[in-house]
Amino acid sequence: MGADVELDGIPLTMLWTLHNRASESKRPDAILRDPDCERIYDAIAFDYERAFGKPDGTHAVRSKMFDAVLRPWLEAHPGGTVVELAAGLETQFQRCDDGQVRWLCVDVPDAIAVRERFLPPSERCRHLPVSALDTAWLDQVDPSHGVFVTAQGLFMYFEPEQVRRLCSAILDRFPGVELMFDTIPPWFSRKTLRGFHKTPHYEAPPMPWGVRRSDIADLVRSWSPKVTEVTVSSYSPSHGPLPATLPLFELLPVLRDIPPAIAHVRTA
Repeated sequence: MGADVELDGIPLTMLWTLHNRASESKRPDAILRDPDCERIYDAIAFDYERAFGKPDGTHAVRSKMFDAVLRPWLEAHPGGTVVELAAGLETQFQRCDDGQVRWLCVDVPDAIAVRERFLPPSERCRHLPVSALDTAWLDQVDPSHGVFVTAQGLFMYFEPEQVRRLCSAILDRFPGVELMFDTIPPWFSRKTLRGFHKTPHYEAPPMPWGVRRSDIADLVRSWSPKVTEVTVSSYSPSHGPLPATLPLFELLPVLRDIPPAIAHVRTA
């Protein structure tokens, strides 16, 4: 018998991303190996496919792209602090831990309670049960060796003004901070606001913040004068025709704004 997990609303999406990441990790041709993710996935008594449908690996691609940016940062900032907003059941600390990093997982109390059943906190990986919008978490961050803030699958659930206020607070608080987050396009945001049923058994929460990839860099620069560089890239499912055609989407402006995107922000 697996463990029962009681979640609803936005916290339930942590099982959606777990489904995509663990299913990818189990494939012989996986683009991301994540044994801790598989362990948690198998331990929870939940009918993932009934709720979320066939896995497409999208969230494994997202995690891999976040890892690829974070690992060089860790090498350049030994003992630095990573803040993982909306940590959920993401296992990035387990994948990227270099033995020195200080990690802070921030999520709502319901999500942290579930996380701690499978991923107990430790001296270097602390858990803070508050909303990312409660900027009291900023006071828990040691900036002495550099700060990197990640937000996977979070900002789209906030109102645009909430995203602006939170990101401005982060960018202005820590000198040289780097921020990485993903976005959804406006067409998908509108779809969720009308009621997006991923399957007959699961309706995704509303996602009010959708932004065109073409607009992300200018928007982020407007949040803080300290921003020096914004790198934006699209992502797609892990296998099939879409990954093969993604480079074409990158080249054509009319297509560039269709897929979801990931932004990496550097500051002075």
